Amino acid sequence: MACKWFISGRVQGVGFRWFVVRQAERLNIQGWTRNLADGRVEVLAAGHDEDLLEFEKAVSNGPRLSRVDNVEKIDVPHELVHGKAFNIK
Repeated sequence: MACKWFISGRVQGVGFRWFVVRQAERLNIQGWTRNLADGRVEVLAAGHDEDLLEFEKAVSNGPRLSRVDNVEKIDVPHELVHGKAFNIK
């Protein structure tokens, strides 16, 4: 399974991407995250269904200094995720 999320709120400048990386590493999820020019954070991730559900819950809450206002989720083909690690772009 692979998904893409667009997370909006207070998600830039608060360690959100590093939080996403730590969650992905904890759950053995591959993919990447990056800041978008419009203030959102984009996340592309692939892994086992149950791990992605737990990952989605974590990124929907974010780290302590963040505030997540909205999470938009899109299912994507697994082939879009390359590599074995999770990176910040």
